[in-house]
Amino acid sequence: METLTSLCASQALVSHTARPMPISAAGSSVSAKGYACSIKSRAFPPRKQRASVLKAAVAVEQQTEKPKVALIRIGTRGRCLNFNSIFYYVGVVGFCCFSTTRISAQFDVIAFKESPLALAQAHETREKLMAAHSELAEEGAIEIVIIKTTGDKILSQPLADIGGKGLFTKEIDEALINGDIDIAVHSMKDVPTYLPEQTILPCNMDREDVRDAFISLNASSLADLPAGSIIGTASLRRKSQILHRYPSLKVVENFRGNVQTRLRKLNEGVVHATLLALAGLRRLNMTENVTATLSIDDMLPAVAQGAIGIACRSNDDKMAEYLASLNHEETRLAVTCERAFLLTLDGSCRTPIAGYASRDENGDCLFKGLVASPDGTRVLETSRKGPYAIDDMILMGKDAGKELLSRAGPGFFNS
Repeated sequence: METLTSLCASQALVSHTARPMPISAAGSSVSAKGYACSIKSRAFPPRKQRASVLKAAVAVEQQTEKPKVALIRIGTRGRCLNFNSIFYYVGVVGFCCFSTTRISAQFDVIAFKESPLALAQAHETREKLMAAHSELAEEGAIEIVIIKTTGDKILSQPLADIGGKGLFTKEIDEALINGDIDIAVHSMKDVPTYLPEQTILPCNMDREDVRDAFISLNASSLADLPAGSIIGTASLRRKSQILHRYPSLKVVENFRGNVQTRLRKLNEGVVHATLLALAGLRRLNMTENVTATLSIDDMLPAVAQGAIGIACRSNDDKMAEYLASLNHEETRLAVTCERAFLLTLDGSCRTPIAGYASRDENGDCLFKGLVASPDGTRVLETSRKGPYAIDDMILMGKDAGKELLSRAGPGFFNS
């Protein structure tokens, strides 16, 4: 069997230095090659407890002291595995956390297959909270809870066919409302334009690079691909813009899975090229896979691309106070402008929409918006410029959306 190192190299997986860290709810210490973390995996509703014994090349050190109760439980995405799958995922995915003891009074999950990007974003949140608040820097003060979402479970169909982007947030929102977690970490481009009752989203962390990355084994750019080449993407936004500029190319739109899965499919020749958010590749330390970075003019990004949003319960003043220390106001205003545009268009995963707000050299807001027909035959663009202030930026986003709705006319998005 190939070693994990060689598999990581061949599948473009991320290598991390393993270091033991406590699982606070279990009272155990876990170190796994490829990663180490303090994590609890949960799937809702709770499952019956069970005791398990597992032998593998992973150190599990039993602790005798009473585990510390976490001050903050961070909810993020993931998919649970069954017991028999654990050896496969240790060898191929390169990340697994498990414990031989029950990890809570209600849950006994011994393994999970994580969303690597969601987990990286949860760790980034934890590290920033620890740096900003000394009481959270103590061992076991922050716990990461993996929550299985519908969007992570169903990968065989396009998102538009199974209910849209809310599928990546619904179960996490429910866990937040029910008190199973204290804060929820989201990729903002996955968050619907409405928020569930009893929740607020007061924090957007400093935004990453919003551009899209072009990745191919045999072409340096989209323009270099021969006619008939197949591009893999799960995004109608990317599909429509690609076909608008390069109608001779073919686009497979149900190209889903995490970053590692998509790169593996590319290596296997399923497609000739793919486009991924540069922000995600940077957070995963995988930019070595990038062939070229597309400019904003060549590929306008998704609304809120590259931004992390953190939600809490509306009546939880303590969590709101913690999150205020992480908020990056320039990012929050830009995302608010873009989401006002999206809301006006009533956008969904069936709608090719792009929008990006940025601060120009004079400190003003420059907003660019786009809508397209799914086949890319029509692309409508607009822009706005005004003060970088919340009320003005909301009005800019709404006004741009109204303009494109008027220009598009009835039936535009069904073409």
